[in-house]
Amino acid sequence: MKLHNLAAKYSTTALELTGKLLFLNKLICSVVRTMASYGGGDTPIVIDGSELEGGGQILRNAVALCCLQQDSVKVVKIRAGRSQPGLRSQHLTGIQLICDICGGKLTGGKVGSTEIVFQPSKVRAGNYLADTHTAGSICLLMQAALPCFLMGNGPGTMALRGGTNADMAPPVDYTVMVFKPIAEKFGVKFDCEIARRGYYPKGGGEVFVTVYPVKQLSPVVMLEPGNVTRIYGRAFVAGILPIRICHEMVQSCERAVRQDYRDVPVKIDVVKEQNCVGNACGIIVCAETDKGCIFGASMLGKKGVPAHVVGKEVGEMLLNQLCHGGCVDDYLQDQLIILMALANGKSSIRCGPVTLHTETAIHVATQLTQAKFTVNKISAGQTVIECEGIGLQNKNNI
Repeated sequence: MKLHNLAAKYSTTALELTGKLLFLNKLICSVVRTMASYGGGDTPIVIDGSELEGGGQILRNAVALCCLQQDSVKVVKIRAGRSQPGLRSQHLTGIQLICDICGGKLTGGKVGSTEIVFQPSKVRAGNYLADTHTAGSICLLMQAALPCFLMGNGPGTMALRGGTNADMAPPVDYTVMVFKPIAEKFGVKFDCEIARRGYYPKGGGEVFVTVYPVKQLSPVVMLEPGNVTRIYGRAFVAGILPIRICHEMVQSCERAVRQDYRDVPVKIDVVKEQNCVGNACGIIVCAETDKGCIFGASMLGKKGVPAHVVGKEVGEMLLNQLCHGGCVDDYLQDQLIILMALANGKSSIRCGPVTLHTETAIHVATQLTQAKFTVNKISAGQTVIECEGIGLQNKNNI
């Protein structure tokens, strides 16, 4: 019994110590940010790259936020839990792009590095090139750099080369069809031109993105999902693959979504890609509501997986996103966190269960900004993410 009491005592002490350490870490970050505002920004804020999701997202969000706030940051234990820890080519390309955009300094910027130090300077308008030289996701490059241009002194154009449709990352179509119209609610304005599509393993895709600066982002409230008014999408084949694959994906996808939405118009385009590198097929399908919510689901075809199976799975994925009663899908949640943190005022977004990527984005934003996030469970499988943003202002005359 005494041993049990002793163990309980030390367990409680450990929990209290952990809480105090977390509080101390947030306090240190706050002090460092304050020092930075008075010219002490050369002292880097330290971010643990192995926490929570522990992937490239921590790196992208940390470097972008520090670029915007002119804070130096040191990211340690980068992707420490991955089979190949440290920076991969696409991660390095993304942070080097941000470094170019702001004329910053990057230490430790090499493939395999598990620690980097980033010291930003002012964001500059202009034309920039980022090439992964692999099939690494162009959309992840865009996610990293796009927010930085919002506080620039003029439009910034990026020529991004790599994979336009890749596994484990949103396809460029999702960025255009889902992320873009929702980001515009915050005041984000950007153009996206897909010059050439590129697929695994070579990549070779090229996308031009022009981002327009804003004075300040606006908060967004999305609490009513509304009723689905239309379902639309795009099925494609590229290279030597026959067009019949598209038709099979579309037919099975339509059958799946019509199980729940018999009276909603469904239009999924069939496309034979002409300007592309590699052989691939895939489908993206979106649902739009009368409250301005947009949900998306996508999938690339895989060797040995019949086209009708791909289409059916995507249709069911979309239905799953719609049935949780949120206003955004699971893939958009984390992409909005940085915009919520920067906005001037309180944003509230209703969604399904909070994903690990979203938890990670909130964790990084809380460490690096004064934004205040709360996550409220309103029912089984439904949450509302609220954020009192920092109201970051563009100091340039735009």
